Amino acid sequence: MTEMTLLIVDDDEPLRMRLARAMEKRGYQVQTADSVATGIQMARAKPPAYAVVDLKLGDGNGLDVVSAIRGARQDARVIMLTGYGNIATAVAAVKAGAADYLPKPADADDVDRALRSNAAHPAPPDEPMSAERVRWEHIQRVFELCDRNVSETARRLKMHRRTLQRILAKRSPQ
Repeated sequence: MTEMTLLIVDDDEPLRMRLARAMEKRGYQVQTADSVATGIQMARAKPPAYAVVDLKLGDGNGLDVVSAIRGARQDARVIMLTGYGNIATAVAAVKAGAADYLPKPADADDVDRALRSNAAHPAPPDEPMSAERVRWEHIQRVFELCDRNVSETARRLKMHRRTLQRILAKRSPQ
């Protein structure tokens, strides 16, 4: 991919504009969108070589934009960017066609590195997740797979529904 077209889809205007300026300095031809509808429209009109898409947008889910980009251009390298990082959403992003998944706040260097990386396997993390965090992530994944149904999730995890509700109400462990 020698073409350096980049589509940034994020409803956080300061972040979107700052990232756009930083990526232009790195040689990308940047287009920006602030919604799912605009992102899909731009992806179909001029399929980008690269894209950075926020997961949660004001009018829907960024995964729809990822699918539209993949439909318009198979070789596009798409990075999901989100403040709602968990394993379930990362898996959904990769299934939709994202090449990588970065938690917010990610700086322009991280985004550029992810866009240019051709590594099939990322390097192991410097600080792996704690056992409590892995447990919490597993519960979140099953919860998402059960369409956020607490009773069904509790049955599948073989735990009491109230116990699960208490776990879900807490913030994620670090």
